Amino acid sequence: MTTCVFCDIVTGNAPATITREWGDAIAFTPLNPVNPGHTLVIPRVHVDSAVTDPDVTAATMRRAAQLAKESEHSNILTSIGRPATQSIFHLHIHVVPRRAGDWLMLPWGTAGDPHKPHWCKVAQSLQDQLDKAATA
Repeated sequence: MTTCVFCDIVTGNAPATITREWGDAIAFTPLNPVNPGHTLVIPRVHVDSAVTDPDVTAATMRRAAQLAKESEHSNILTSIGRPATQSIFHLHIHVVPRRAGDWLMLPWGTAGDPHKPHWCKVAQSLQDQLDKAATA
C-alpha cells in the first residue's frame, strides 16, 4: 500500500502550513502556490477524488466556499483523474484568490505538462516561432 502525503499532513506526519482547521477538513498552502492566498482544502478522511464519496466532497466544498468568501474574486476547482491534471489522489479543492490582471492561466487550455509552469497554447506557438527564427 502506498502512503498518501495528504493523509500524512492530516495526521501531522508531514509538514504543511495549515491555514484553517475544521472537524472534517483542513486547509493549507500548497508547495507552489499560483497566487497569493492559494489554498488547498482536503477532507480529514481519505477519498481518492471528488466522485469517490459525494457526501465528503460536499462537506469539503462547503469549507472551500467559506474560504473563498473571504476574497472578492476566486476560483474554486478540483480535478478528477490524471488526464484532468489530478496528481495527488486524495480529494483536494483549490481556492485561488484572483485579482484583475493577475495573468494566471488555469491548467486547461495550456501547452505541456500542467504540473509545471506553463504558457497558453498561443504563447507557446509564438515562442516556438521565435526559437526557430533564432536558430535559422
